[in-house]
Amino acid sequence: MTAPVLVTGAGGLVGTHVIEALHARGERPRALVREHSRVLVESLGAEPFIGDVTDAITWQRAAQGVRAIVHAAALVASHDTHEEFTRVNVGGTRLALEATRRSGARLIHVSTVAVYGRTAVYQAGAQGVNEDYPFQPLPERDYYARSKRATEQLVQQEAARDRLSVIAIRPNVIYGERDVLFTRRLLANIERRVLPRIGPGTNHLSCVYAGNVASAIVAALDSPAQSGFRAYNVTQDAQPHLIQRDFFATFADALGVRPLPVRIPVPLIRMGVGVWSVLMRLVLPGRYTALGNAAMSFILGENPYSIGRIRSELGWTPPYDTRTAIMRTVSKTKSPGDARA
Repeated sequence: MTAPVLVTGAGGLVGTHVIEALHARGERPRALVREHSRVLVESLGAEPFIGDVTDAITWQRAAQGVRAIVHAAALVASHDTHEEFTRVNVGGTRLALEATRRSGARLIHVSTVAVYGRTAVYQAGAQGVNEDYPFQPLPERDYYARSKRATEQLVQQEAARDRLSVIAIRPNVIYGERDVLFTRRLLANIERRVLPRIGPGTNHLSCVYAGNVASAIVAALDSPAQSGFRAYNVTQDAQPHLIQRDFFATFADALGVRPLPVRIPVPLIRMGVGVWSVLMRLVLPGRYTALGNAAMSFILGENPYSIGRIRSELGWTPPYDTRTAIMRTVSKTKSPGDARA
């Protein structure tokens, strides 16, 4: 019998999709979750292990005998201090590395493109940011990105020192069913008959469907294990790629509503971060409204991230195009018993 895969953060957006992907091919993964997520992960086909990713005893119990660890747990959007982001994101990953050493498993670390920087990366243009792109300065109060960069640096150092097999998956803004951040806010505003059109709307948003992220993680799990660290961007759905205005309109079509288009001119956005933050609450979760320039780059800029490396090295292509992904997202979000309720 094949040894199981342990998924941390298994009750979250990426974690639940990884569990579904593994269960769909006949596996029963382990899920390290809090008590309130037990029923959800069981319904998706996982064996729950109740605990906290910052607790060493929980890790010893959950990681025993596993062949791989998918570490998706992280503090993402909150008003916590930098110390708390560090405790959870860096501290939890340190324990994941210790579990990897003990078990001899490989580690798939779910990182983020935020490690590259925020606003400056959009100057690279479409497909201009590959995995060798140099890290740029981060805003002092961007605690999430700072903690995730520190986490990646820790993972890379430990993998090199102890010859661990570690792959980092770097997604961008993730949407999909069971998303309580971007998708929930977007759907709520469209249901209120509000559809923002910000700027010309002809750019491609830096978004990716959670099912595509999970597919990339499974591809990483299936790749030959090699000691050391390797990172992969996972930052777009399958073609055809939708421009900003069509992306939002497709959500409206899937919901079956005709919202009022609200055009938001770029000069109005540039009047100030305060005005911008108010506008961005229409479509983005709290951690972006606190970073006005970064949010402006996201909503107006072209997706700068390349997925060439994961295509060539792991043979991965995203299984879902954006229209299909949005239809899946809306149909599953509106179904009875969905986690959005």
